Amino acid sequence: MWNLPNLLFGLFSRDLGIDLGTANTLVHVRGKGIVISEPSYVAIDKKTKEVKAVGADAKAMAGKTPASIIAIRPLRDGVIADFDVVEQMLHEFIRKVHTQTVVGPRPRVVIGIPSGVTEVEKRAAREASLNAGAREAYVVEEPMAAAIGAGLPVNEPIGSMIVDIGGGTTEVAVISLGGIVINHSLRTAGDEIDEAIIQYARREHNLVIGERTAESAKIACGSAYPLEQELRFTLRGRDVLTGLPKAVELSSVELREAIAGPVNSIVETVKLALEETPPELVADIMERGITLAGGGALLLGLDRRLQMETKMPVYVADDPLTCVVRGTGIMVESLEDEKYRRIIASSQEGRRLKYSR
Repeated sequence: MWNLPNLLFGLFSRDLGIDLGTANTLVHVRGKGIVISEPSYVAIDKKTKEVKAVGADAKAMAGKTPASIIAIRPLRDGVIADFDVVEQMLHEFIRKVHTQTVVGPRPRVVIGIPSGVTEVEKRAAREASLNAGAREAYVVEEPMAAAIGAGLPVNEPIGSMIVDIGGGTTEVAVISLGGIVINHSLRTAGDEIDEAIIQYARREHNLVIGERTAESAKIACGSAYPLEQELRFTLRGRDVLTGLPKAVELSSVELREAIAGPVNSIVETVKLALEETPPELVADIMERGITLAGGGALLLGLDRRLQMETKMPVYVADDPLTCVVRGTGIMVESLEDEKYRRIIASSQEGRRLKYSR
């Protein structure tokens, strides 16, 4: 016999795949593709806790708000740091997707989370989705979602290596037959690269800069390997000694030195994962190469650096920023497909959390 409430919710709700990232949150709607790609920022009133803005609007407020309003990132290192704020952010994104529905939206949701999270953190992600309006919530490990989104043959008896470098975590995984064989989750990624630039500017040039300036410098001329033509970027901030505005021009050579610490950590984690990989799967990876995903994959020269260090082919996935959400989207489009049900089941460890109140 049909479950009438779920049937009605299914008619009026659009199932979602969500990449709940430290830096950006992306939402894939079943049958429509990616419809939301916004920074994981929320602006709230400190006294009333009322949400003033979410996403790009909230990020634009960062560092520019009056004392009564704060613009925060409720996720740190890939996990939920402020449960209530994440819940409100997800609720707003779900509402945006369902602006034309007659009844309240209650979609099924597949949400990507880092593979190194604890059971408590995994449950927090599911419950935040349910409390935000989902009728069913599933979690899937980000490296698996990224591999699916990048088009790797995850269900075949073939070894595939994915390196997903996000804002808060770097996920390095070897996948075969629908499961993760080797996995390393490193809480060093884009945010730590930004912080390294901030510290370098202060240490070497007595210059105080913000996160957005550091991120702009990283995108414009950050690199992990010598470039054919080195670039330059002007950092603008406040002089530590005088307190007055100051501008300093940096070269990509200096920035490469500044971010060497976190980049080396990522490279060493990839090499460690390869050392632990069974020989037959290493042979597959040597033939097929290592795939880079996530925003960190766009760091200039990172593919060449990894290729030099590992002696293996390294490729940047098509549109690496959206690999995880495309993977969750493929899964939400195929929730009835047995091969994807097995992947979801392994991520839940045999449990499925449904909406209940």
